[in-house]
Amino acid sequence: MAKKADSKHILVIRLSAMGDVAMTVPVLHALKRKYPNVKVSILTKPHFEPIFNAIDGLSIFPANVRSNHKGLWGLWKLYRELSGSSITHVADLHNVLRSKILRFFFGINKIPTNRVDKGRREKRMLTRNINKDFKPLKSTVERYTEVFKGLGFAIAIGQDDLLPKHEMSRKLLKYISPKFNKVIGIAPFATYQSKMYRLDLMEQVIQEMISENNKVLLFGGGERESKQLKELDSRFGDEVQSVAGELGLKEELILISNLDLMIAMDSGNGHLAANYGIPVVTIWGVTHPHSGFKPYNQPLENSLTPDRGTFPLIPTSVYGNKYPEGYLEAINSITPERIIKRVQEILGGA
Repeated sequence: MAKKADSKHILVIRLSAMGDVAMTVPVLHALKRKYPNVKVSILTKPHFEPIFNAIDGLSIFPANVRSNHKGLWGLWKLYRELSGSSITHVADLHNVLRSKILRFFFGINKIPTNRVDKGRREKRMLTRNINKDFKPLKSTVERYTEVFKGLGFAIAIGQDDLLPKHEMSRKLLKYISPKFNKVIGIAPFATYQSKMYRLDLMEQVIQEMISENNKVLLFGGGERESKQLKELDSRFGDEVQSVAGELGLKEELILISNLDLMIAMDSGNGHLAANYGIPVVTIWGVTHPHSGFKPYNQPLENSLTPDRGTFPLIPTSVYGNKYPEGYLEAINSITPERIIKRVQEILGGA
């Protein structure tokens, strides 16, 4: 007779954005490690599938929310597709209208569901201008683990839940050469301008990195970002290369897993690198690591933030979309020298 655990099947819902999706990885890895006989499927956007490929036994169910799974009828179709998979539990790590509707459909059939508590009240208190309650909030990763605990699947995340380094393909070897001391990734873009470090300042960081015989790989997405990174790349020799627009996400993850360090904004690439245990230096603007979005397993000193004596209202928002006058450029008050110093400390060059 099969064990009772064999009949359990958890549907995990997390559709976007990439950074939030990436932060599910150590949680799902820990879940599969502790409960290997429980089937786990994640409902996510199709292009995020490579993020989860290194987790053994995890199934991916792609949601096409802009086409056949769009709208209420599309969600009903999606539910009908999912309901044929003998799902016994639903873990909603997104908690938006789409996922609430799906939870409702499953709830009709008495399937246990639980959803992430995003801590909206605490985040409002952290980001308000008056009587700001400036203190570290629960991390997103911890909030995710609580969802599974509420469903009866308690987990503890440890070093074993970092992903292993990928083997380099012949195609990718051109980006990493043994003639360089270290390979450093830089991802200078984010959704909002308030979270993006100026490229002329980042160029100073790059110049210092390559002066120490390091290789710099530039990461970004979208046509406009790719063009900007190509222009930046063109000002250097083969010690700086942009991979933007050149590789798919699967290949980018292989490169990221082989980096010695990643410099990123408060955005997805930092979380992707952290999943592999790569040291990540994050540069913050009007957002702040206290909001719970610091990359997993990274020390707080790797998060470089503007001086709150100069910008006392930081964080002004959780996502970077709200800020008072004079705060848009707060991120650029972080000097290149400060970034360089932290990188050197991590890499042992100080």
